[in-house]
Amino acid sequence: MALALPLTPPRSWSPVLPVVAVIALIALPVTPGGEGGAGPADALSALVVLFCAVRLLRRRARPLSRRAAVLLGMPVAGLTLAALGASSAGAGTTGLGRYLQIFVLVPAAVLLLVRDARDFRLLAWAFVALAGWQGAVGVHQFVTGTGASYQGEEIRAVGTFGPQDVMGMATVVSFGLICSVGLALGRSVARERLIAAVCAGALLVPLALSFSRGAWIATALTCTVQLVLAGLRRALKVGAVVAALGIILVGGFGVGSAMLQERVSSITQVTDAPDQSVTDRYTMWAAAIGMWREQPLTGVGLKGFPEHRDTHASLALSSGSDTEGAGSAYVKQPLLSPHNMYLLILSEQGLIGLLALAGGWLALLTCALRNLIRVRGTQRGGLDCALVACGLSVWQLTDFMYADIGGPSTVLTAVCLGLIAWWALVGPSAPEGAAAR
Repeated sequence: MALALPLTPPRSWSPVLPVVAVIALIALPVTPGGEGGAGPADALSALVVLFCAVRLLRRRARPLSRRAAVLLGMPVAGLTLAALGASSAGAGTTGLGRYLQIFVLVPAAVLLLVRDARDFRLLAWAFVALAGWQGAVGVHQFVTGTGASYQGEEIRAVGTFGPQDVMGMATVVSFGLICSVGLALGRSVARERLIAAVCAGALLVPLALSFSRGAWIATALTCTVQLVLAGLRRALKVGAVVAALGIILVGGFGVGSAMLQERVSSITQVTDAPDQSVTDRYTMWAAAIGMWREQPLTGVGLKGFPEHRDTHASLALSSGSDTEGAGSAYVKQPLLSPHNMYLLILSEQGLIGLLALAGGWLALLTCALRNLIRVRGTQRGGLDCALVACGLSVWQLTDFMYADIGGPSTVLTAVCLGLIAWWALVGPSAPEGAAAR
C-alpha cells in the first residue's frame, strides 16, 4: 500500500508573471539615438492584454464590474472624438492606440490579472528591483562621468534610457521608492519591512543624481502623503531619519552637493531668472492653452500639438533641447509636447478628453483613499498595498504637471494605473491567497 505523503499542493503560477516580464524588459538598454517609439515592453504589454482576454474566455470569468468599466472606459469617448479630429488618419489611429494602451487596456488587464494582495506585492517588489538596477547604473554613470551631459559634464544619471529620455530613470526610481515606502510602512513581515526601508533609503541617491526637479517635487510630496496616511507619529520619526540621511549624504560626503543645491534653488527661481529649459516649458504651456482656446471642446486632434506648436508659440521657444552623453552623440532633440500631461490632453482632446481622463484618475484616487481608511482602522492586511496604490496615484497626478507620456518607461504608467485600479475597486474585498478569478 502506497504511503500518502501529507504534502499540500503548491500555489498555482501567478497570472501577473507576464506583467512582471513587462517591468523586467524596461531594464534593457535603449538603442542610442532611438526615437522613443514602441519598444519590447510595449509589445509584450499587448500580449499581456491578449493573454488576459484569452484567460477570461477560457475561465468564463466575469469581466470588469460596472464601476470599473465606467472608470476605465471613460476616456474612450474623448479619445475617439480627438482621433476623428486628427490631421490625418494615421496620426489619429496611432495616437488612439497609444492612449488606449496606456490608460485603458493595460490597466484593465492588470486589474483582472491581480488575484490578491500577494500578487500586488509581487508587482510592487518588481518595481523596486527595476528601480534598484536602473539606480545602480545611474550612480555608476555619475561616479565615472559616463552619464548624460549636465552643465558641460557627463554626470547626469539616466540609467539605460540614454540622454534622449532623461526622465526615464527618474520615473522608474520614483516608482520603486514609492513602492518601498509603502511596503515599509505596511503590516507585512518585519524582515520585509526592513528590506523595503533599506531599499527606499538607497534609492534616494540615484533620484538625487537624476537632477530631475519634477521627480523630486512629486516624490517628496508623495512620500509625505504616505507617511501621514500611515500615522502622524510614524511620519515625524521617519521624517527625522530622512533629514539626517540627507545631511549625511550631501553635507557630510558631499554627494554632488554644489550641483544639487543649485538645482534645488532653481525650483524657486523659475519666475525670477528661469533657465532656457524652464522658458521653453512655459512657452509650450502657453502654446497648448492657445490651441485649446481655438477648439475648447475637442482640441486640435491627437498628435496635433507638434503641428500647431509654432503657430501658437512665442519667439522665446528654442529650436530644441541639446542632448548628448551616456553613449550617444550630440543631438538636437525637438520639443514635440508641452511637458504637461493635462495641457497636452487639453490641447489635443479639449475639455471632453481632459474631464474623461483626469476625472477617472481622481475617482480612482478617491476610491483608493476610502479603502485605505477602511483597512487602517482594522487589523486586516493590505495597508501596504493601500499605501503603494495611493502613493503611485498621488505621484502620477503630481508628475503629470511637469511631464507627459512618451519614452520606454511610459508602459510602467499603465501598470501603475492597473495597481491603483485594483486597490481602488477590488483590493479590500480580495482575501489573502484568494483563488484566481
